[in-house]
Amino acid sequence: MERNFPIQCADFDRLVMDNVERARVEVSGIPDLSDPCLYTDREYSWLQFNDRVLEEAFDERNPLLERAKFLSIFGSNLDEFFMVRVSGVQKRIMEGVKDDRADELAQEQLRIIREELLRQLPLNDSCWNEVLEPALREKGIKVLNYFELSGEDREKLRDYFERNIFPLLTPLGFDSGHPFPHISNLSLNLAVLIDDPDYGERFARVKIPPMFPRLIVVPENGQERITSSLEELKTGRFVWLEQLIAANLDLLFPGQRILGAYPFRITRDADLGFDEDGDKDLLTAVKQRVGRNYFGPVVRLEADYTMPPRVSDILLKNLELTSSLMFRSAAPLGLSSLIKLAQINRPELKYEPLEPRKHSQLANTEKIFAVLKKRDVLLYHPYDSFESVIDFVEEAAGDTDVLAIKMTLYRVDDNSRIIQALMKAADRKKQVAVLVELKARFDEENNIGWAKELERKGVHVAYGFPGRKTHAKMCLVVRAEKEGIRYYVHMSTGNYNAVTGKLYTDFGYLTSDSFIGKDISDLFNALTGYSRKDHYIKLLVAPQTLRHQILERIRREIDLHEKYGNGHLIFKMNSLVDYQCIRELYRASQTGVKVDLLVRGICCLRPGIYGLSENIRVTSIVGRFLEHSRAYYFRNGGKEEIFMGSADLMPRNLDNRVEVLFPVSAAYIPIVRDVILGTQLKDNIKARLLLPNGRTERIYPQPEEEELDSQLWMLENTESWDLGSQKG
Repeated sequence: MERNFPIQCADFDRLVMDNVERARVEVSGIPDLSDPCLYTDREYSWLQFNDRVLEEAFDERNPLLERAKFLSIFGSNLDEFFMVRVSGVQKRIMEGVKDDRADELAQEQLRIIREELLRQLPLNDSCWNEVLEPALREKGIKVLNYFELSGEDREKLRDYFERNIFPLLTPLGFDSGHPFPHISNLSLNLAVLIDDPDYGERFARVKIPPMFPRLIVVPENGQERITSSLEELKTGRFVWLEQLIAANLDLLFPGQRILGAYPFRITRDADLGFDEDGDKDLLTAVKQRVGRNYFGPVVRLEADYTMPPRVSDILLKNLELTSSLMFRSAAPLGLSSLIKLAQINRPELKYEPLEPRKHSQLANTEKIFAVLKKRDVLLYHPYDSFESVIDFVEEAAGDTDVLAIKMTLYRVDDNSRIIQALMKAADRKKQVAVLVELKARFDEENNIGWAKELERKGVHVAYGFPGRKTHAKMCLVVRAEKEGIRYYVHMSTGNYNAVTGKLYTDFGYLTSDSFIGKDISDLFNALTGYSRKDHYIKLLVAPQTLRHQILERIRREIDLHEKYGNGHLIFKMNSLVDYQCIRELYRASQTGVKVDLLVRGICCLRPGIYGLSENIRVTSIVGRFLEHSRAYYFRNGGKEEIFMGSADLMPRNLDNRVEVLFPVSAAYIPIVRDVILGTQLKDNIKARLLLPNGRTERIYPQPEEEELDSQLWMLENTESWDLGSQKG
């Protein structure tokens, strides 16, 4: 079970205090490592991560349309946070937690969340209203308010409204004869107040049709057609869809006087609520529940700042929501829709197009299997092309000597060439087994579709392991060769998804190591059959061995440091939440082990506390690419180890998922340690330093330092981790 600790502790001030420098306050005696004050609340830490995303929207070093994209990501991240995390806190309260202390913590978490959002959301509003919208306007991309349009523009848009939008609108009244309408998750709506000649003031809800673009293009002079594709545009004028509808409500309510129309948006609980032990037929369970993310309890109400209390009170009462979960905005609601602006054809307002290179060892005509007989290949996406992974699967599908392909699929892109290759392999009578994880949140329907399509082609499909998600990313190819059966393996920190392969930083590893091949084969047997394998030669596998092996390696580092000195740990991950792992890292710091942590998102560890964590430095990089890779370095008294894989140090990954960490061969260790991780640890442009109080501050170049954006450096030095190019 994940442990959540409150960030506000009565004794916290005795441990740390705010300071422009790293906070260091001497404490009396050795801290009690079970003290909740030593651990940051995970929800608060996540909000700090999203705050870093918002900072990128303000950062003028980013191209303008990319800044709009960051603002969009801030909003979509927050949507998911409420659908998943806040809904979980709400459930603990509404279901009547028996433990008074747990209920108190849940209430405290909601208070902390609201307090932090009341700080962040005005920044979100000002980022759009005062920074990005005016800057876009200067570049000819004008997102206008409806009142700014000329009479001629309004006439054309009214005609468009009548012909295209009006037929799809269904106003729903609310009174004694009309129940309060159901409002779907993340839908944008208008709360309309009407002055009826016979009945007085009445309330109606109008849903904004989701099939229309949120930003409607205003026709230019002499232009009759309203453009729907933004890719055709370099400049343009746009108006918000909800404003267009609000301005023409007289057509929807003839004979009535419109008193006001106020945008609002709700967020619902998106937890499908699987009883994974009870749902023996997982496919049926997912099919039955996959739509429930639109009908769960409401966990947030967003409203325009002009909405009067009598309207918001109606919404809160009928949505069964407390006022603490209502948030008003001075900017248009649902700014996640700004992602569409990135389609505008203005290359100078975007990042330079990414041109991933083909790994030197995989760029020639030699078969991948021949290459892997000679050496392992480390891929670092998106700098290394994801095409190499697709090539690996496609080559396996077409190779007459390949007997079997086994693979896990968690999140897959539309029109996936990997899926096509697996079906081709099945057509060629190869044994193809695929474990499709149906419980991949928000991808359930997509994965059901792929699973059924694969089954129709004769692929053996398993639907996940009972009681836990399969999060490991691995592909096993079994090939008949002169020397006998040989295993070829691809493992990764990311999904088999060609789209995210261009957006996320992830490690991929190709090997013909026989021990790793044997481990992967045994693991697939455990996943698809009834094997109870609990020991692996080289892999660290959750839930069997991963937690124990990570903790033992940290303890080993402590022991070796006490004997020889120079202990060093470098961990790169998305999230650090697990209490036991944090406690051992604290102990490592107290012993003198140098601990460098690269944590993109949640970090519940407090660094920089004298006597506890002064030897721990935590940084987070938020940049063009989503830092998604995981790597764990142990100096191990000079016998260095690096493991990569799909697992963060979170209870769910260590205890409740099938995860794999794989070792990197000795030849790659100094390259990963110094070139990749080392460069990221020196980042002074996109990195933030975590402070003991849970907040972060930007790292700036010191007077003697050169500027270093680690992601930009990787783009410009893609051969630096390629053993093949270095050795010719």
